Amino acid sequence: MTTTGRTHSWDLSTGVDGPGTRFVLFLSGCPLRCLYCANPDTWHMRDGRQVTADEVMAEIATYRPFLETAGGGVTVTGGEPLLQPAFTAEILHRCRELGLHTALDTSGFLGARATDAMLADTSLVLLDIKSFDIATYRRLTGGALSPTLGFATRLDRLGVPVRIRYVLVPGWTDDEAAVDGLAAFAAGLGNVEAVDILPFHKLGAPKYEALGLPFPLRDTPVPDAALVERVRRQFRDRGLTAV
Repeated sequence: MTTTGRTHSWDLSTGVDGPGTRFVLFLSGCPLRCLYCANPDTWHMRDGRQVTADEVMAEIATYRPFLETAGGGVTVTGGEPLLQPAFTAEILHRCRELGLHTALDTSGFLGARATDAMLADTSLVLLDIKSFDIATYRRLTGGALSPTLGFATRLDRLGVPVRIRYVLVPGWTDDEAAVDGLAAFAAGLGNVEAVDILPFHKLGAPKYEALGLPFPLRDTPVPDAALVERVRRQFRDRGLTAV
């Protein structure tokens, strides 16, 4: 009997969701409420469409030759895919059986739900670390930082490759000491392939309006090029690849 899950949508992307051209599967549901979230329409499980793993795999199969030729694979994201661990695990496992590169895009907040078997089927984890300051993390996401750091340490122990993703929000995640703390932490891990500095943007603002919700960071400026380069340099100074 195939596993069922609730999905928001799927898309094809290049360069931002893992190597090569990716089939990106967006799952519904997220336990965090990040103030800069660009996809508030993925927050609730009830708003997703219930599908079977067979249905998803049939869709992926139609793109398999293209994904292989383009050096890509499948990325499971959300929302938060670890809110639906059994469904996520089945998709990753079946993609690996097809020989496809697999990526898991997660905040790590629910990292304890990822079994070792699931992680063995994961070629790459895209780990979103929202802030390295405990109080800022709580204000920014509504959640706790420690589960994510524990998950990062576990991924290192298991030898699962990681790209850290860090959203740069002026006034929130640009504090030099906090950035340096995260850089030092990441440099202490042996499995971090790179750090992606993602400048805060407001492209999701229309979704908030459509849902009748206020966009919390409406008046927050986007980071300028100098700030982005400063943060990248802080990671590079610790010997990390930062892009």
